[in-house]
Amino acid sequence: MVRSASASVSDERPRLALTPAAVIVMCAVALAILGLTTLFSATISFQQGPFSYLAKQIVGMFLAVGAAWVTSRLNLDFLRNYVWLLAIATIVLLIAVLIPGIGVSVNGSRRWLGLGPLRLQISEFAKIGMVFCLAHYLALNQSRIESFKHGYVIPLGIIGAFAGFVFLQPDFGTTALIGAVGLVLLFLAGARWRFILPTVALGGAFFTIAVMLNPNRLRRFLGFLDVEENKLGTAYQLYQSLLAFAAGGLEGAGLGQGRQQMHFLPEAHTDFIFAVMGEELGLIATLGVVVLFTVILIAGLMHLRKAPNLFDYLLVAGCISIITLQAIINLGVVTGLLPTKGMSLPFISAGLSNLLLMGILIGIILNTQRRWSGVRLGHDRQLGGSRR
Repeated sequence: MVRSASASVSDERPRLALTPAAVIVMCAVALAILGLTTLFSATISFQQGPFSYLAKQIVGMFLAVGAAWVTSRLNLDFLRNYVWLLAIATIVLLIAVLIPGIGVSVNGSRRWLGLGPLRLQISEFAKIGMVFCLAHYLALNQSRIESFKHGYVIPLGIIGAFAGFVFLQPDFGTTALIGAVGLVLLFLAGARWRFILPTVALGGAFFTIAVMLNPNRLRRFLGFLDVEENKLGTAYQLYQSLLAFAAGGLEGAGLGQGRQQMHFLPEAHTDFIFAVMGEELGLIATLGVVVLFTVILIAGLMHLRKAPNLFDYLLVAGCISIITLQAIINLGVVTGLLPTKGMSLPFISAGLSNLLLMGILIGIILNTQRRWSGVRLGHDRQLGGSRR
C-alpha cells in the first residue's frame, strides 16, 4: 500500500517538458554566446579595443534579458486597450527621428534618437508596434477579413503608417521587412489572395522605382549585380565578405586569425559579422547558425498550434516572422544573394536596439507559453476565412 501510494504521488508530480518556447530560448542563448565570441574577435583591431565593444554588448544583453522578463509578465489583453495609443507614440517617435537636432544622422540616414551615450533605433520598435496593432485589428475584424475595406484597405493603412515613416529615414530594408511581416499576418488571418498578390507586385514596383530615383542605392544595386567589376567601388564590402567565406573554408582560420577584422571589411561587428564568423570559424559554424534559426522557425510553428485565439496567434506569428525574415535578409546580403542592405543579424550583431527588440519578442513568446492552456486548435477555433 505504501509503495502504491508513493507511486501515485510521483505520477502526480508535474513533468518537465521541453516546450517550443524553451527551445526558442535555448537557440537564442546559443546565438547570443556565439555572437559575443565573434564580436570580440571582430573588434580586436579597433582603436577602442575589443573589451569596450564586448562590455557594451554584454550590457545590452542584460537589458534584453530584462526586457524579455518584463514582457513575459505583462498582461497582453490589458495592453490591447491601449494599442492605438502605443501606435501613436511609436509613430511620433518615428517622426521625431526625422527632425534635425532630435534625430541622429549617420551616413546620410536619420534613424536614431540619442539618449545620452545610448542611441536607439526607433524603426526596430516600429516592427513590433506594427505587429501588435495589426494583430489586434485583424482579431477584432476576423468575420470581415474577406471584405475589401476591412480585409485590405484598413490593414494596409496600418502597415503603411509604420513602414512609410521608416522609408523616409530612409531605411529601405526595414521598410521591406515591415511590409513583408504585415502581409504574412494578412495571409494567416485569411485575407483574399486577390488582395495580397497584387500588393506584393505593387510593392516590388515601388521599391524598384525608389531605388532608381536614389543614385547612391542604384549604384550599390548595380554593384551587387557585378561584384567582380565593382570590387573596388560600390561592391567593395560585399567582395570582402565573399573573400572572408572563401578564406574560412570548412573549419575556419581560428578566432582572431582572420584578416577581415583588420579594417578590410566595413561594419564587420554589426551587419557583416556573419562574414567574420565564416572566416574564423568556418562553414561548420555558419551552417550551425542557419540550423539554429531554422529550429527557431520550426519551434515557433509548433508553438502556434496551441494558440487559443486569433490575436495571440498573429502576435506570436509576427514575432517569429520578424526574427526569421530579418535573419534571412542579413544572411542573404552577407553571402551575396541579396543586394547590400544594412540589417542586423538577430542575437548576434552588435547593437542595443536590435537586442532590446529580440528580448521583447522572446518575452512575448514566453508570455504566451505561460498563458496558453495547451489546447490545440480545432475546427471550432478557425483562425482565418477561406482565401480566394
